[in-house]
Amino acid sequence: MSRITDVRTIRTRADGGWTLVKVETDQPGLYGIGSASDYFNPGAVAAVVEQLYAPQLRGRDAGDVEEIWQTLYASGYWRNGAATNTALGGIDVALWDIKGKEAGLPVHQLLGGRTRAAVPCYAHAAGHTLDDLVEDVRRYVDEGWPVIRCQQGAYGGGGFLDRTAGRAPHRLDAPAVVFDDEAYLRSTPAMFERLRAEFGPQVKLSHDVHEHLAPQNAVILARSLDPYRLFFLEDVLPPEQLHWYRNLRQASSTPQAVGELFVNPHEWQPLIQERLIDFVRTRVSKIGGITPARKLAAFAEAYGVRTAWQEGGDNDPVNLAAAFHLDMAVWNFGIQEENHFTDAEAEVFPGCPRVDRGYLYPSDRPGLGVDLDEPKAAALLGGAAEGYHRPYGIDRRADGTAVRP
Repeated sequence: MSRITDVRTIRTRADGGWTLVKVETDQPGLYGIGSASDYFNPGAVAAVVEQLYAPQLRGRDAGDVEEIWQTLYASGYWRNGAATNTALGGIDVALWDIKGKEAGLPVHQLLGGRTRAAVPCYAHAAGHTLDDLVEDVRRYVDEGWPVIRCQQGAYGGGGFLDRTAGRAPHRLDAPAVVFDDEAYLRSTPAMFERLRAEFGPQVKLSHDVHEHLAPQNAVILARSLDPYRLFFLEDVLPPEQLHWYRNLRQASSTPQAVGELFVNPHEWQPLIQERLIDFVRTRVSKIGGITPARKLAAFAEAYGVRTAWQEGGDNDPVNLAAAFHLDMAVWNFGIQEENHFTDAEAEVFPGCPRVDRGYLYPSDRPGLGVDLDEPKAAALLGGAAEGYHRPYGIDRRADGTAVRP
């Protein structure tokens, strides 16, 4: 049995936004890597790994994944915080990587084996105008993507007004471009009316609200999108207003996907038990790794809820690999959010997952199947970690009120 000798974090990416965990053992050449990336709080997560968790891990049996997860989970006393969960998730995924390497099997085989031949992903189509969006959707349709997420501009696109043009109240504390719920409620159904006219009913389309709307308006939007038969409507409500999913379920038949900001089991448990959502889309690392994610998937299966693990451009190849192995093994898998990496980024991660025309395909490489080239990781990072600070950019309404993501 292998013993843990060291646990450390490694920063990389040109903007400094990726944090990886490397768990080393007393067996020559045997180590595991996990994702502990937090684009907005990388220093806090690294400190949790190195100061709280690493001292508890040295000398322990690397194969005791469940035991380690349970003891680390409670070792900070307060739990289910974003920083502690992400740090724990990085360690947990690294331990699964070690276990797969020791067994000579890919992680999905340790989770019960394949339930599908490949993993379908959804694309991110966008455009500043409807015409631009139509062309971007057409590109993905031609490439054969099974589901296409459609956004007019950035999150909240179609709902922004230029206050300098006299279309929004002039306030010194408001930015030049402000978010307006009513404009969004008009533009989003119009966007899907155009897309259905262009592509017909057979193309699977989705949309991400990114929690911009007031709760009542979220219900109105979901109901107004019913005629366009979306694959799902993503994150229409913020975590603070989850009880509104009961109202939304009664008012609309549009499938609901939620969970990007979830870190606490009490956020998703009632939504699943009451069958108020159709897809749970937490990030694997943010809820504590593969160990809790597979339990969440099993819990959701009993209530007919499918998985749609969250990715996004701030995320790294190791988290995508962890999500992919769950996708392969979980029967109630729904769809996987896509992610793309530059050639320079992929070179840092030999075996980096690559989406091919909307699908991820398995390999027989043991563990996660992804490695970390530390010299290349350091070269990609450069000096970006120095003074790194990137708060989330907050949109505002016309009166200056912050819009919560």
